[in-house]
Amino acid sequence: MVKSTNPTFFVNLEYQNKLMHFKFAFLLYLTIQISMAQPQISYLALGDSYTIGESVSLQKSWPHLLMKDSQEHDFNIKNPKTIAKTGWRTDELISAIASENIADASYDLVSLLIGVNNQYQSIALEVYKEEFQELLNKAIHFSKHKTKGVFVVSIPDYSTTTFAKKSDKKNIREELNQYNAYAKQLCELYEIPFYDVTDLSSEINSEKEMLAEDDLHPSAKQYQKWVNHFIENFNKDFSHLKHE
Repeated sequence: MVKSTNPTFFVNLEYQNKLMHFKFAFLLYLTIQISMAQPQISYLALGDSYTIGESVSLQKSWPHLLMKDSQEHDFNIKNPKTIAKTGWRTDELISAIASENIADASYDLVSLLIGVNNQYQSIALEVYKEEFQELLNKAIHFSKHKTKGVFVVSIPDYSTTTFAKKSDKKNIREELNQYNAYAKQLCELYEIPFYDVTDLSSEINSEKEMLAEDDLHPSAKQYQKWVNHFIENFNKDFSHLKHE
């Protein structure tokens, strides 16, 4: 005997399908509205090999990883504009910025990490101090939020890398400490966040996976650890950018 089809079953099934599609459409609508409500944050990253990500893809450099991870904290940072090149000293970054003709208040967020090549090439500390201050002032002018839109990352400690251990370069950490101490002091004066990754880099550079193939520059995994190290402070320091 063939059982008769229950019309109520089809009515309920049709209702459930309509309800499911409605829920999906509503969630999609909410997602779009939330995304539109969050202002897009423009970002300029200034630096050298540590910013451009020597020996890793640009998407694995720490500014791009910061952009990605900050989304979990409700930031909507645009793809970073990077002005950085391996080997640049402070004076070379200044020259490169000048050629870009950047107008004041062009970006919401500006980061600065520079100085390792000054130290490596034995440029006088006083020269670094003068040029770093000039660069920090430029960063402030480039930000729409002035000092409230700028942060500095410390020069990492490359003295513990395989490359450094094989070289005859002496007193690396001691000299870098002097550079970083000045940068931190200036940031405190300007009330600008200073994210210190020096000790962290010193500790993990002995791990093979934390270095790129050149045994000197950080790997993508190390850059991720940098971001993990200061993402909570970044979230607090720049929470105002989510709403402006």
